[in-house]
Amino acid sequence: MSAGPNAERAQSLAGRLARTLILWVGGVWLLCVLGVAWYTDSEINHNFDNEIVEVAHRMFDIALQHLDQAPARAADAGPLILPSPGSFADADVLYQLVAPGGQVLARSAEARPEQFDVPLAQGFANTPAWRVYTLIHPTRTIYLQVADPLQERREAANRTLTGLILTMLAMLPPLALLLRRIARRELRMLDQLTHEISLRGGQLLTPIALAGLPRELRSVEDHVNRLLERLAHALDVERALAANAAHELRTPLAAARLRLQTALEHGLSQGDVQAAINALHTLGLRTEKLLQLSRAESSAPFARQPVDLGQLATTVAQEFWQDDVAVDRLDLVLDYAGPGPIALGDFDALAIALRNLVENALHYAGSSAVELIVGPGSMLTVRDHGPGVDGARLQALQQRHVRDSAERAGYGLGLSIVATIAAKHGAGLTLTSPLPGESGGFEARLRLGAATAPAGASSPAVAPPFAPESPPR
Repeated sequence: MSAGPNAERAQSLAGRLARTLILWVGGVWLLCVLGVAWYTDSEINHNFDNEIVEVAHRMFDIALQHLDQAPARAADAGPLILPSPGSFADADVLYQLVAPGGQVLARSAEARPEQFDVPLAQGFANTPAWRVYTLIHPTRTIYLQVADPLQERREAANRTLTGLILTMLAMLPPLALLLRRIARRELRMLDQLTHEISLRGGQLLTPIALAGLPRELRSVEDHVNRLLERLAHALDVERALAANAAHELRTPLAAARLRLQTALEHGLSQGDVQAAINALHTLGLRTEKLLQLSRAESSAPFARQPVDLGQLATTVAQEFWQDDVAVDRLDLVLDYAGPGPIALGDFDALAIALRNLVENALHYAGSSAVELIVGPGSMLTVRDHGPGVDGARLQALQQRHVRDSAERAGYGLGLSIVATIAAKHGAGLTLTSPLPGESGGFEARLRLGAATAPAGASSPAVAPPFAPESPPR
């Protein structure tokens, strides 16, 4: 069963916030009411006690005067009843005069013995229903006791507490409505942010920019924008891979299909079959380049592990030394002494970058030698002494599908892959052509951040060599 509009409103953040606030405000208000009631009760008792003390001091001598002026009475006649209000203005106060032995000498007309059932000692004492103040005369050994009903004090305190609670109960409903209205108004920015997020999709991944967001929602906006940026990058990589695949694979596929069709129509001639094999080989190489480019440009972060650059270059060089043509042209130069320089990075990604540089150099340098140089420091350099490249085209070579010249075959992706991997490693890629002091030549230099493996850390990441460390001659 689906929830109705009332249930949806009850589950709204504004409603929950208003309920929480009113509960806390009501609880704090109730505690304040109880505190005020306690303070008021203390003040009421204090004021009543002060009044009793004042009355006792004011009427002690008056009561003694009435006692002294009274005619002599028998010992068993009981306490003297002091005059009525007509002759004694304070007769409505309940009091009595007591001798040191506890004998009651006189009392007011309405006073009763049970009202003064407290020890005969100066100060305040309580019975279940009365508050009694006892005062001793400064010159005579006679006590005056004044009794005040506790009920009056309780009624005064209850009236105060009732008035405060009724006020609180009367104010809580409008306060709840006010808090709900305030919560809705303050959360309006959250509704706007929710609306902006709901608009984002595959066709709209622009950053959200709302003015006046509070700090908490600004943080949410920043995180959402970073997520949108990663999503946009992932979609760009996906679109780029599709575009690159369409661009790079169309020609070799068509060539392989044409060659095979020709071979079928005219018999399986060795030349046509070999041409089809070459076209498929080109297709495989371009597919590999596209996969390398996709991995380099993906949003997945590269590993950050210590990499021995000497072993990295040796591993890449050994791959090319398996080719009988490249083995005589590629030289590995280790321009450092002692252990190989260490850099933080992803071994596989750096191997892809270095492999592309060596492959481009072997392809474009004609028959000239190619040098793979490690060092000095955390530097990787691939240098050839071929015809070189026009200086105006050096930076353009890092873009996709850009080749050294239209007459030469090439994939147009190698340096783009290298540039992307270098950027993700925070490395510098420098292209130089012609070489200093020469009319030609080309040099690509990767400058990585040096790193020292901490004590006790695992060995630098390397791939196991599968050929001798020097090329066979």
